[in-house]
Amino acid sequence: MSKNKQKGTTFETQVVEALKANGFPHAERRALHGTADKGDITGTGPLVWECKNHKEIKLSEWLTETEQERFNALADHGILVVKRRGKGDALKSYAVMELGQLITLLREAGYGTAINKEKS
Repeated sequence: MSKNKQKGTTFETQVVEALKANGFPHAERRALHGTADKGDITGTGPLVWECKNHKEIKLSEWLTETEQERFNALADHGILVVKRRGKGDALKSYAVMELGQLITLLREAGYGTAINKEKS
């Protein structure tokens, strides 16, 4: 296994362990699917997780990849997790998604309703 592949595998494993420790007991690394990739992590309901551990951050490219994987997996939401330099804790990573998906996710969790009630 190449050094870069090992870095990616290690980071994916750290993210899985963070998810398991925080309410997603069925989170696991997904087997590779070639051209029909369905993300790096599964077992978290209708969510696709794409993990990146690179020196250079390419948000636009990676969000496009995450969206394609969300589509391939027939998932509701795609989340890009980018390792933060200098932080060993996966919980300190960047979690990135399109604003429209974030708004939908928050509304599904009841936050849009709660905010509207506060302003009334």
